[in-house]
Amino acid sequence: MSGQAAELAQHLARHAEAVCRHYLSNGRRHGRYWIVGDVRNTPGRSLYVRLAGPSYGPGAAGKWTDSASGEYGDLIDLIAGNCGLATFRDACREARRFLSLPPDLPGTVRDPTAPRNSPEAARRLFRMGVPIIGTQAEAYLRARGISGRLDWPSLRFHPALWYRSDADAPRQSWPGLLAAVTDPGGRITGVHRTWLDRARPDKAPLADPRRALGHLLGNGVRFGRATDLVLAGEGIETVLSLKCVLPGLPMIAALSANHLAALDLAPMLARLYIARDRDAAGRMAAERLQARGNAAYIDVRDLVPVSGDFNEDLCRLGPGVLRARLRDQLAPADVLRLLGPQERA
Repeated sequence: MSGQAAELAQHLARHAEAVCRHYLSNGRRHGRYWIVGDVRNTPGRSLYVRLAGPSYGPGAAGKWTDSASGEYGDLIDLIAGNCGLATFRDACREARRFLSLPPDLPGTVRDPTAPRNSPEAARRLFRMGVPIIGTQAEAYLRARGISGRLDWPSLRFHPALWYRSDADAPRQSWPGLLAAVTDPGGRITGVHRTWLDRARPDKAPLADPRRALGHLLGNGVRFGRATDLVLAGEGIETVLSLKCVLPGLPMIAALSANHLAALDLAPMLARLYIARDRDAAGRMAAERLQARGNAAYIDVRDLVPVSGDFNEDLCRLGPGVLRARLRDQLAPADVLRLLGPQERA
């Protein structure tokens, strides 16, 4: 296995349980192992994936064995078998997609002081941004109906963010919204980029105007300091829409359904609201996160939009109606805490 492939396998192994929950959803955790029928996610107990252990060697995390078929391997092999991928290259590409890493582009020269897609590169890019108030980033979010606070430390604006559609395409420069992805301790592990149109408050007319850099799995874009209560959603616009009507509730944008399902839960958390999108991916992500929360004795509650997501609800229904609908989905103890005395039942 090449050095890059070994590094990718170790990266997957550090998130072995999240990999299993996504690709082997019919299995379950049993101690230090994930147990399922086979790599194709058949219910059963013959395949064991080690969830914890050293990075390499005997007993390494991410190693698996199927006692019925005699098959074994690492998590790249597991992804290949699960997805029916014929080549190792395709399996690595799928693994990088799951981890929100960019495709490994041959011939790319990396800066050894800040490797491409590393947390160091993400932190350096975020430091280059400026506060978003008065910029195209603010105009973009206001055009999405978001009327609440936007001067969050996790948001910045970059006036000339480089973009390439692929390795051979010419480099372009567009304004962009930067969002810092942080771990539960507040350390920046990645940055999410949204390229913006130069002339109007909208995304740039690009094939892929949103991309992430760094390590996202388990982390998120945070709005407010979480204590015993937090809301987790998928997109930045979704979470900021909810911030308009629930400003006192700390929130985290996980940036995708897969990452919402794998979000790290703080040990002091007592209640978790999951603001899921109204689609199959959102429902499955909420179910997986809820199962993890319940296992940690956290009170987990779904918030479900009327439309596809809560930003659509904000734009279609307005803040007053959205606030009233959310009131009925909150725990009774949180109504007064989050909405104020005027909302007392």
